[in-house]
Amino acid sequence: MQFLAVKRKAYIAEPVHFRFPHPGWVWVYDETNGQTITDSKTGYIFHTDEAKTALNAIFLPNLYCYTTLTSLRVRHDALRQPRRTARLADRKRLLPPRRPPAIGACVKCRTWRQPEHRAASVSGAGGNGLAAPKPKSGYFVSVSRAAPALPAVGRPVQRPVDISQWDQVLDLIRVAPLEAVTQLGRGMPDVTSPTLKPLMRALSQLSRHQDMPGLYYDNIYGVRRLREQIARLMLDSGCNLTANDLIVTNGCHEALSASVRAICSPGDIVAVDSPSFFGAMQTLKGVGMKALEIPTDPLTGISLEALELALEQWPIKVIQLTPNCNNPLGYVMPEARKRALLTLAQRFDVAIIEDDVYGDLAYNYPRPRTIKSFDEDGRVLLCSSFSKTLAPGLRIGWVAPGRYLEQVLHMKYIGTGSTAPQPQLAIADFIEGGHYEPHVRRMRTQYQRSRDQMIDWVTRYFPEGTRASRPQGGFMLWVELAEGFDTLRLNRALLGKGVQIAVGSIFSASGKYRNCMRMNFAAKPSREIENAVRIVGETIALLNAQTD
Repeated sequence: MQFLAVKRKAYIAEPVHFRFPHPGWVWVYDETNGQTITDSKTGYIFHTDEAKTALNAIFLPNLYCYTTLTSLRVRHDALRQPRRTARLADRKRLLPPRRPPAIGACVKCRTWRQPEHRAASVSGAGGNGLAAPKPKSGYFVSVSRAAPALPAVGRPVQRPVDISQWDQVLDLIRVAPLEAVTQLGRGMPDVTSPTLKPLMRALSQLSRHQDMPGLYYDNIYGVRRLREQIARLMLDSGCNLTANDLIVTNGCHEALSASVRAICSPGDIVAVDSPSFFGAMQTLKGVGMKALEIPTDPLTGISLEALELALEQWPIKVIQLTPNCNNPLGYVMPEARKRALLTLAQRFDVAIIEDDVYGDLAYNYPRPRTIKSFDEDGRVLLCSSFSKTLAPGLRIGWVAPGRYLEQVLHMKYIGTGSTAPQPQLAIADFIEGGHYEPHVRRMRTQYQRSRDQMIDWVTRYFPEGTRASRPQGGFMLWVELAEGFDTLRLNRALLGKGVQIAVGSIFSASGKYRNCMRMNFAAKPSREIENAVRIVGETIALLNAQTD
């Protein structure tokens, strides 16, 4: 009879209440070949029922010696129960993060090839969608639910419109972050990571410095040390810039505002991706622009065909978009389409305002290139900030204005004049100390895992037919409900239950997407977040029932 003999602990899916013949030894039931398993040393025989009760083991570490197994299949009866699988999925590890030992008579044999018992467990669990591997972590119970369909591509708007929706935007941003409301709608990153501690120390040390460098005016361009570090970071996105090409701003919001005002006049038309970041559109509203919404694919980005038709029909002054880790859809625009977009802008002689605030949070490495990296005539104004990668309270952003440097600098001066030097100096210290890249790597991994968990919760708790985006970076999920559903009504009902979402209509200049919403998954998955998502799903079902 084939068996595995191991010492110490078995990683099991359920608690074992079974007395083994020798303390510290576990014998694995071979479900394929045998009714019993025999201890070769003592002759002790495990009967079928005892073995099945005792062992739901998938993988056993610290192998001592064993004969080669032809097949060892995992008992998946419990995992095949949908509700039970859902409860196990978040926290039940099935395989330990250790490399299996070599196949042979003894582990002292250092040759390595895939153990047959591991291959069997993968075919039994992973092949059935019941266990999934995570790099450097092991195998985990997975939930075999079909992923929701992608959101539909919006219909083109026939003409430019005046931007509205300010009341709904105000409803979202007037709720303080520390109020007793689970805010699933705000664009807030996770600022609790221990990798931010060096930044906090830098701020504290600057406050205690005898020369108090943070209390003086600085260059209108911003602290040079910081601009040099930003230029170095931008090499990853394909941009070869110097400190003299950059202007530090009060967050990305000021970078966008100064860029628009440097190029456009009241009444000009700006083409925007749709859905689009509501903050950027409210900036257009504030300076009297009109927005022309261009349909956007949730995987590949703004429709170049629709944009070309719009450029032929309307005197568009600027194209404004977020091609990397888009807010709210989360896509990364393919490089070929970025080049094609730049060619289109050159052909019609229009500027491009590129928002890259989420670019460093792309899940795949190397991070995606910006449109600016292909720009040779300075028509692309690249805007970004540390608000999403570090912390929004620092209010430090920047713009690389290209040929519009002097105009943007003038708008910066008549707007805020300068940017506070203390947070600039602290961020410069943080980057120079080598802390930025490890922090961003950690957050990418966390956000990707949180994305998967949020999509799973939406699939589990939301009505059938719900659609959801597949973010390739950042921490925003775009959710589309049934046609005719009103997320404004949903948000009003949720606030009374201590939950807030971002309604879809604020991401449209004309108030489209009323059946959509944006949800934040920056925080680590927790009972509180899951409960909030469940409340959203239950409230949707309740409102649907009332409508019916």
